[in-house]
Parts: sequence; structure tokens; C-alpha cells
Amino acid sequence: MSTTESTSRFHKTPPDLTNQSDMRQLASPALSQMFGKGVGKAARRRSKLAVTSEGRRAGAGTYAILIITILVFLIPLYVAFSIASQDSTATQYGLPAMIPGHSLLRNLGRAFAAMSFWKALAGTFFVATVVSISTVFFSTLAGYSFAKLHFRGRNVLFLLVIGTMTIPQQLSVVPLYIMANKAGLFGSLWAVIIPGLVSAFGVFWMTQYLQDALPYELIEAARVDGCSMFRTFISVALPAARPAAAMLFLFTFIGQWTNYFWPMLILGPNKNSMLTVAAATLKGAYFTDYTIVMSGVVLTTLPLIVLFFFAGKQLVSGIMAGAVKG
Repeated sequence: MSTTESTSRFHKTPPDLTNQSDMRQLASPALSQMFGKGVGKAARRRSKLAVTSEGRRAGAGTYAILIITILVFLIPLYVAFSIASQDSTATQYGLPAMIPGHSLLRNLGRAFAAMSFWKALAGTFFVATVVSISTVFFSTLAGYSFAKLHFRGRNVLFLLVIGTMTIPQQLSVVPLYIMANKAGLFGSLWAVIIPGLVSAFGVFWMTQYLQDALPYELIEAARVDGCSMFRTFISVALPAARPAAAMLFLFTFIGQWTNYFWPMLILGPNKNSMLTVAAATLKGAYFTDYTIVMSGVVLTTLPLIVLFFFAGKQLVSGIMAGAVKG
């Protein structure tokens, strides 16, 4: 036996401990010795199937489902862009509408002027921002109270809050309309803002999150340091609830941006104050030019698309952080 062969025999390349397959190969004999041959066979089978700690690797079926899901959500948006780009009302139906035209910018300009876009954009952004901030603050405050404070009737009040989620929005429209009219808010953006300052879903979501994410020890430590109840909420509860609050802010903002039913009823003559209602005014009384209507839809959706384009990674990371509690 030559010196080279002897050296290679006793100096084999060590396994790469960062490689998961090598780790499984090392683990299988050890598991067989410690727990029996059955466990070792299961470990080897797991290695052959290329199963990671996060689960089985995505196969063709998984990608097919994801692609179909993406198409289901993207096709209506594509149809809106395609119809908005047509140069004639004769080609806004059927197969020709699926082929983009060359008049997108011209139709967008027409819709831009008819909607008073900048006024509608400012009003929509104001309503969505105020409602989202208010919902996050009051929902977190109520969630902290329900999750960590002990007071008489806590469970009954929480059940009442959850019970309001079962009431359809349409049932509360008439009382809200009457109250807004008597308060002199008809046609004002505040009539849209005030009913959405807090949501039952937000209270439920923040309560469930803070029950596990906020230990009692932190609250007790803050109280020992001399913090008042509200100071404890600001300094301890709010930072702990930040991931869930970010997700709640995101979905509340999108919900208010796309809100149509209540603003359409209460804004009255000021329908150009919000994008969704302003886009609905593009529909004619006797004839509807869907090229300009879809242009209004595109202008309404475009700011949200830009938002996700620039802040999508941060938003998704916030949602994932909110999904992991503890």
C-alpha cells in the first residue's frame, strides 16, 4: 500500500456540518443506536425525501396551486388595464378587450380630470391614515385591557365586542345615516372616519396576540419601577404589540382605501372626496364608457400597487413577525 493510499484512508474529508444531508447521514446511525432501527430508518427516509426542518420541499403541485392563485387575482387587474387601454367603445367587450390597446394614457388623463384625482387621493389618504392609526391605538389599548387586566365583567364585555362582528354592516347603515345627518356631518369626511375609529376585529386580534406575547413579569416590573397603568401600556405593551399592530394597520388601511358602500351613501354632493366614490361617478346615466370607468379603477388601485412595490418586503416581514408569538 502506497503512502498516498494510506494517507487517504486515515484522513477522509470530514462531513460538512452545515450541509443538512450530511447531518442526516450522521444522525441516522446515532438514532438507530439510541432509539432503535425504526427511528433510524425514518431518519434515512426523511433524508431521501429531502425534507427540511420547515417541511417537505415544494413540488410541482404546490407551484401549480400558487400559480393558479396568482392568476385568479391578477386576471381581473389585467382586464381592467386592458379595457382602460382601448381606443374605442366598440372594442371594450369580448375577446378584443383582452388585447391591450394604445390609448391607456389618454383614457387615464380623461379619468384623472373627471375624478378630480388629487382631491380624491388626498381625501382617501387622510381617511385611511386617521382610521388606521386610531384603530391600532384603541384596539391595542382594549386588547391590553382584556388580555392582561383583571376587572369585573371582563369576559362578558369581551363576548359583547366579539358579538358585534356577527352584525352585518347593512343593518347599521340607517342608524348611522340618521345620526350623521343630525350631527351635521352629511357630506363630510368625518362621517366616514368616526364610525371606523375602532373595530371589533382589531380588539379581538390584539387581545389574542397580547395574551401570549406580553409576559406578566414585564408589566409587574414596570409597575414596580413606578410606571402608571397608562405609562405601562405605552412603554411595555405597545412595543410588544408592534408586529401585530403593523399587520392591523396594513389591513385597516387597505380596507378604508377600498371602502365604497358607506362613503357613497354619506358623502352626498362631495363624492369626489374619495377615490372609490369618485371612480363610480364616471359611470353615465344612459351610456357607460367602460374605458374611462376602468381607467378610474386603475387610478384608484395604482397607489396601493406602488405602496406594495416599495414597502412589500417590510409589510410581509411585519405580518410574519406577527404570526410568530412568544
